[in-house]
Amino acid sequence: MTREFDPVAMEVFSNRLLSITEDMGNTLIRSSFSTNIKERRDCSVGLFDATGRLIAQASHVPLHLGSLMGGVQAVLKVYAVEDMRAGDAFICNDPYLAGGTHMPDISIVSPVVIDGIVRFFTANIAHHSDVGGSVPGSISGASRTVFEEGIRIPVIRVAHGGDISDDIMRLVCSNTREPEERALDLNVQVATNVRGAVLLKALAERNGLEQVLGAVDDLLTYTGRRLRNRIAALTDGAYSCTSYLDDDGQGGDPVAITVTARVAGESLTLDFAGTSGQARGAMNVPESALRATAYYSIKTLLDPNLPPNGGMFEAIEIEAPEGCLVNPRHPAAVGARSITCNKVARAIFGAFAPLLPDEAVMAAGHDSIPAIVFSGERRGGGPFVYLETVGGGSGARADSDGMDAVHVHLTNTSNLPAEALEHEYPLMVDEYALVPNSGGAGQYRGGVGIARQIRAMQDDIVFSIRSDSHIIGAPGVFGGEEGGTANLIRNADSADRKELSSKVSHIEMRAGESMRLETAGGGGYGAPGARAPEALAADIHDELMSRENAERHYGAALVERALSQTEGEN
Repeated sequence: MTREFDPVAMEVFSNRLLSITEDMGNTLIRSSFSTNIKERRDCSVGLFDATGRLIAQASHVPLHLGSLMGGVQAVLKVYAVEDMRAGDAFICNDPYLAGGTHMPDISIVSPVVIDGIVRFFTANIAHHSDVGGSVPGSISGASRTVFEEGIRIPVIRVAHGGDISDDIMRLVCSNTREPEERALDLNVQVATNVRGAVLLKALAERNGLEQVLGAVDDLLTYTGRRLRNRIAALTDGAYSCTSYLDDDGQGGDPVAITVTARVAGESLTLDFAGTSGQARGAMNVPESALRATAYYSIKTLLDPNLPPNGGMFEAIEIEAPEGCLVNPRHPAAVGARSITCNKVARAIFGAFAPLLPDEAVMAAGHDSIPAIVFSGERRGGGPFVYLETVGGGSGARADSDGMDAVHVHLTNTSNLPAEALEHEYPLMVDEYALVPNSGGAGQYRGGVGIARQIRAMQDDIVFSIRSDSHIIGAPGVFGGEEGGTANLIRNADSADRKELSSKVSHIEMRAGESMRLETAGGGGYGAPGARAPEALAADIHDELMSRENAERHYGAALVERALSQTEGEN
């Protein structure tokens, strides 16, 4: 018999759990010491039941779901719940040993003990700006194995009954370029889970433990049924799409990511047969990251308001040939997996385009999320590693232009304000602006990218970047044109200006030298000739597009009419 649920009751209970994750997230962000967590919010939290099922994830970074799930499952494989007690905490990060997605994302998992029994797990993850490895920041697109990407942490009990192991903390932190900052942030991560345990216990005391456990079962069942209903409403068949990386981290030809979405009744399979073999560089996607990407994409496409829990997982099957880009063999490097995951999302969105009404289809965004890293010595002494992921343009939709200067798909971090950057590090932000002409033309324009130019204020600054979409732009839909590509330029304002490739490491900069990154724009929606004259005129007046570029893509007649119309109104 089909079980009936009260959707209002399910939403209320789901939001009770989400309020706990939001409280945990606020604790983690406000108490951390590194700019990457306290300012950029490159972190996530989640709640799990005693069997490892996800019951709530805060709305932070979708890709982090992979490490959260993988970490909890790895803990349950290594340690018996009967051997856990209140105040314990487990640490891990490795994609092959502990379900991680790349080394800088360190997970802390803690059991929640009620009446002497483990009933839940609290978990959080934070991206640490450095965990060792061959380059500052621990991520190089050109890395060949995980042994170049920093300290590998299998599942280890880092706290026993509330006492954090100084030995383990020294071992982990001594393998990083900023050991003091690592130790401070890891202690905050442990404390964040303690806060979550307090709130979960309070919920159980207020509502009754059995009622809470029953509500969790109902919530997961309801979520799974709701997603299966969405899948059942689709037209059965197989739908394929291919997206591309510029290269595999070591140069060469574009790398294909192919997905076929097979719909059969209430079941959905994402098959990645046809995807290129694993990359020579660090563009590979471990299994936990692929799962997080698939779950995010399906939720976004079919039911954005679906409660964020593990109930949806059983409705989605994922198939990926061993040894391919999205199912690599150990010890393939995985540090730059977020770029590939965003291109995986692009392929899934493309495969679903024929299944959705036209008004629900959107053009591709920049789908890259490049990461820039500067490192050196602080003004007052001691090392620093500054990491930032930079947004770009999102794809246009059926009723609006794409958003300018945003993160898309799997990442959802904030920028580091120029004031905080210049206060913290011996760097200066020369320019932080939008990139004109980078949005794809169309009835609705793609979003434009970001220009971020940073200057070294002292010698011996080391720069690295992992980026993409420097060669292949974001495709438009329904006649919309491709978005502009990204650029990396050294000393853009001087005579020794030089354009660099998308994945360079360990470039030594002298005082006064600069690096300028211009990120890619989103694709357009609909034929450019259908764009409203007032919208086109606004783009030109706001300097999002030059008149010359507008005439090239929209035609001189439409541009003249648009500008004449606005001049007449003024």
